[in-house]
Amino acid sequence: MSARRLFVAALLLALLGPATALAVNPDERLDDPALEGRARALSQELRCLVCQNQSIDDSDADLARDLRILVRQRLVAGDSDTQVLAFVTARYGDYVLLRPPVQPNTYALWFAPLVIALIGALGLAVLARRRRGRPVEPDPLTPEERAKVEALLAEAATTGKEPAEPPR
Repeated sequence: MSARRLFVAALLLALLGPATALAVNPDERLDDPALEGRARALSQELRCLVCQNQSIDDSDADLARDLRILVRQRLVAGDSDTQVLAFVTARYGDYVLLRPPVQPNTYALWFAPLVIALIGALGLAVLARRRRGRPVEPDPLTPEERAKVEALLAEAATTGKEPAEPPR
């Protein structure tokens, strides 16, 4: 095997290896695959309060582990997914949800990206319209340049030949 192929194989192994490591410990898993699937889905919707931008399903923090266990306990007790989310939200607030509900106190969160994109598109449209409407005018000729042009045109009119390009 060439050194390059060996390097690529080692790189792929190094990159793909951590993907198989799950934050959920084996002792947290439920025996019922349906309940475990629901628990994993719910865990992916809840934010780790320590890591903040990770779900509790992905986090290794102790608080995330406690929340994963709590979710599983509530599901085993017979709570629906909505009841589990309501229970956790009642304890930690809407901040614990990775997708917070659309309500007056989260309007800025949900609609700010749209407003910013619209303002940017409007700005680009105004800029494009200004540039398109403004003709490009050449710099005005100095009196010396104007005299040269008139002399060349007069020469061309008397000789009938096209004037040679002036040196630049």
